[in-house]
Amino acid sequence: MDKNISSRDGTLLAYESAGRGTPIVLVSGAMSTGATLAPLAAPLSERFRVVVYDRRGRGASGDTAPYAVEREVEDLAALIDAVGGEAALYGVSSGGALALRAAASGLPARHVAVYETPFAMSAEDLAERARYTEELTAALAEGRRGEAVELFLRLTGLGEAVIEGARQSPMWAAMESMAPSLAHDDAVMGDGGVPRELLSGVGVPVLSIAGEASPAWMREAARAIAESVPRGTYRALGGQTHMVEPDVLAPVLADFFKG
Repeated sequence: MDKNISSRDGTLLAYESAGRGTPIVLVSGAMSTGATLAPLAAPLSERFRVVVYDRRGRGASGDTAPYAVEREVEDLAALIDAVGGEAALYGVSSGGALALRAAASGLPARHVAVYETPFAMSAEDLAERARYTEELTAALAEGRRGEAVELFLRLTGLGEAVIEGARQSPMWAAMESMAPSLAHDDAVMGDGGVPRELLSGVGVPVLSIAGEASPAWMREAARAIAESVPRGTYRALGGQTHMVEPDVLAPVLADFFKG
């Protein structure tokens, strides 16, 4: 990240931009930084001014306590102001929940696109989210960062063998260092359910996308988002999972954002 901007509470945010035209701010999900979205930013920057940033508490950005979702909305407000006062938003996974909350708060977002924001679609899944929140909060309060990462990986559906393999990988130290930001994403997701009342206040066009090869509940959640906003569209991408291919996603986003 080659630029810094100060958010309303003084937190320094690291970001970079490329390309020219309508600004688009890309919002990453849990356990990721702005660099995670670089492969998507590259093709989009051929037609738009694309901004990627490290959300507070990760990468090169700061993290001022106490945390509140409203502070992350203010972060997006600062970024949008820096690129001219209006921008489109794209959020992946829990980053999609943040983008939608920002739009609902009245930030000057022209369009919002989200990919597989993982809202729970059953009472059982909502109960699992509540347990995750409780266990994550306890693990982070006691400094058990490795356990916090494990809790998150289990929530995503990874098996114990895969998690143990991740523990032995060179990436594990970086994952543990980012563990406190898991609480941020958990807060952004609320109680885990589709926030229909909040979404009803999003007045701009919203494109909610899922992969056809993802679990059915993920597609149901994406469809529920599109149905809950006044100007929503649902789109499923053939052959794609939660790890969507940038070259498949970028043209879909470009068509939406040029409207």
